[in-house]
Amino acid sequence: MKDQASPPFNLPQGLASGPREFKFTQQDFERVKKLIYDYAGISLNDSKHDMVYGRLAKRLRAHNLSNFQDYLALLDRGNEAEWEAFINSLTTNLTSFFREGHHFPILADHLRARKTKAPLNIWCSASSTGEEPWSLAITAAETFDSLRPPVKIIATDLDTSVLKIAQTGVYGPDKLDKQSPAQLSRFFTRRADGQYEVKSELRDMMTFRRLNLIDPVWSIRGPFDAIFCRNVMIYFDRATQHRILQRFAPLMQPDGLLFVGHSENLYHASELFKLRGKTVYERLG
Repeated sequence: MKDQASPPFNLPQGLASGPREFKFTQQDFERVKKLIYDYAGISLNDSKHDMVYGRLAKRLRAHNLSNFQDYLALLDRGNEAEWEAFINSLTTNLTSFFREGHHFPILADHLRARKTKAPLNIWCSASSTGEEPWSLAITAAETFDSLRPPVKIIATDLDTSVLKIAQTGVYGPDKLDKQSPAQLSRFFTRRADGQYEVKSELRDMMTFRRLNLIDPVWSIRGPFDAIFCRNVMIYFDRATQHRILQRFAPLMQPDGLLFVGHSENLYHASELFKLRGKTVYERLG
């Protein structure tokens, strides 16, 4: 799910203008809010009413439904494929290579200082379409001056559609316009169609897996030298944030680092993490 530049679920310009194709009542919206909160911990406020309508109206059309009551009944019946589409529809993914660039030199220094403890493990908990975890892989390769550094990365996300993109490791030139020619040549192969594909050596570092951060059991194991959970906490209320942070801490090395987004802080979890640098926290204990 996840990396984003502003609070989640911004309404596209003009979405609410004109007559609506489907009736969408406040009661319908409250049911959607409860479903997404119970399933994924995502808190929607009333300003997201039009956004939810715009995204889910596409699902009604896909099923040839005429009203939201029938669509919500479909979810109530436990249709697994539609639940996946529902979650994918209501998560926003905005990311880029080396976004929030101040984090990567800090990660490089952290890996370099721990090289005698290799192999090292990183968890990218909101991989989105893959730009973030591949940026972590490139940072590791550059830090150790090797396409096969002693680093393993697990990249997870709630949204299955973006995970599929991330796993391909294929990006257009517009996604890589901030990379130097040397980086493009070293870490990517240019395909006949003009797209760039991550080299196989970096793929060997990476494992992709679907994971819901509020599931009672996570399908991953630590300990991790670093966890990236950037621009994810803004989806959750404080109680949910704290529960997730309580689960992060035991999965980290004693001096492991947690990287969060530019608009996030962990002041409400000061018993678990202390500030190490700009939006970078170190596990306590």
